[in-house]
Amino acid sequence: MPLITLPHAAQLLSEDQLVAIPTETVYGLAANAGSALAVGKIFAAKGRPADHPLIVHVAHAAAAAAWAAQWSPTMQALAEAFWPGPLTLIVAKAAHVLPAVTGGQNSVGLRVPKHALALALLQEIHPMGLAAPSANRYGHISPTTAAHVANELGDELPLVDGGDCRVGIESTILDCTVAPHRILRPGAITPAQLAQVLGYVPEIWHKNKLPSAELAPRVSGDKDSHYAPSTATHLVEALSGRGVSIGFEHSDFVMSRDAQVYAHDLYATLRLADARC
Repeated sequence: MPLITLPHAAQLLSEDQLVAIPTETVYGLAANAGSALAVGKIFAAKGRPADHPLIVHVAHAAAAAAWAAQWSPTMQALAEAFWPGPLTLIVAKAAHVLPAVTGGQNSVGLRVPKHALALALLQEIHPMGLAAPSANRYGHISPTTAAHVANELGDELPLVDGGDCRVGIESTILDCTVAPHRILRPGAITPAQLAQVLGYVPEIWHKNKLPSAELAPRVSGDKDSHYAPSTATHLVEALSGRGVSIGFEHSDFVMSRDAQVYAHDLYATLRLADARC
């Protein structure tokens, strides 16, 4: 794979090219979120449905506010508490936000990633925002190493290698378009952590739950089949008590009971099982 420097990545992004970048959650397939041409390349490379919205990554909270129709004190408090970090805020979009980014909706997802290379790149290209869904084929397992990206999307994709992703699962998505706010996708930031800022524990929304199903925005990762391995997979409690066993067709992997370690190892383990089975 062509490993590139941050200045080279910034140049390619300014030319509406795709670049794979590391974040603390997973590797992202990044493009200029202000360019319809660049955003279209994301959908083509991933085989992603056109109505499936993207998350815009920015350098800091002030940059995020420029993508929002309004920036409330609560949004600012959440940003100060959790950014940079694995929290995506769904907010009413500013007029300039492309329909291709939002999936045709009136809301947009915003995040400041907590990875030194990603932040340095975003600061270099500011005020550009980056649409950066996971750098894998649509519906497949998200990549947490540079090698995963190359295996998934090929050797020709320019890539900034930032090592293993520290968190290893996607960001929590919090819907700020309604009150009380609600979690549309569970992730690395927990409801209890959010409650320390919100003053209440936000509901984890399920799309089969009416009537809220008619009101919640579509978000990344909300399809019935997402982050899915090809190998038949079963989750069982390990008899040894050492952890949780993920059972596959031809082998088993025992995962840590520590939530952070489990999350970090999950996608890499699923990819290893696909390679072996």
